Amino acid sequence: MAIQWYPGHMHKARKEIEEAMPQVDLVIEVLDARIPYSSENPMVSQLRGNKPCIKLLNKSDLADPEITAQWIEYLEREQGVQASAITSLQPSMVKSIPDLCRKLVPHRDIMEKDIRTMIMGIPNVGKSTIINTLAGRTIAKTGNEPAVTRRQQRINLRNGIVLSDTPGILWPKVDNEASSYRLAVTGAIKDTAMEYEDVAMFAAGYFLKAYPNEICERYKLKSLPDSDIELLEAISRSRGALRPGARVDYHKVSELLLHEYRSGKIGLLSLETPAMAEVEKEEVARKLAEKELIKQQKIEQEKLKRSGKRYND
Repeated sequence: MAIQWYPGHMHKARKEIEEAMPQVDLVIEVLDARIPYSSENPMVSQLRGNKPCIKLLNKSDLADPEITAQWIEYLEREQGVQASAITSLQPSMVKSIPDLCRKLVPHRDIMEKDIRTMIMGIPNVGKSTIINTLAGRTIAKTGNEPAVTRRQQRINLRNGIVLSDTPGILWPKVDNEASSYRLAVTGAIKDTAMEYEDVAMFAAGYFLKAYPNEICERYKLKSLPDSDIELLEAISRSRGALRPGARVDYHKVSELLLHEYRSGKIGLLSLETPAMAEVEKEEVARKLAEKELIKQQKIEQEKLKRSGKRYND
């Protein structure tokens, strides 16, 4: 299912970003290292134009390091993009960001002018924690719930970098169904936005294919189930997530799987690869083209109906 989640403050945030962008030298986009494609807001590319961009793959401590390396190489194919894997749990990684900024905008440094940056990212990707680490004090509110930052603010880091913080914004509609589920699996979308059991089954199905050994080891399974629902049932029995009569408690086991994934207890697991993203981008483009064609056909049919009615009158 393609989700639509665009609260009013996010619409306002987009307008504010559009107005501020001409005064920005550099854009910093924070991505979730486990889902760089699904957490990459297509509006960022549209809004920044040809301005240089640093893509920070945050939460890399929870992602598959081999897949993360693939993503860095893939993202840097885009002109003007520098990608870097970080985790806000290691402040030294975060504090290296100003050096990346100077590397991409050297003329501002030479002119001894502040580099004007704008930091962007979807909700719950760790943007506020990064800002507080860079500033050396608590400026941005942090929290595990999506959409904590509500307004834009300008922060002088006093090291030649001026940072404009923006609220975490999702785009009006997530057209790729798989991306919708990945955003929900990682917690970028509120758990109430999608059926909890559906999200857990999506995760279970992917883990079966991509990380069978990690799943068997974590949940002490002697053999690997054949399907997503069978995996949830096996985990339920292994962990005692049962209702009276030894019936599977699907909500409880779904909650268990998602929480253990988000905390990294299952292992360092990424939910998508660059190769997967390429296939899905083509599929999304095809579906959008089909929808646009149907829309245009309906418009033409409506015009013919109106013109025929006028002729008959």
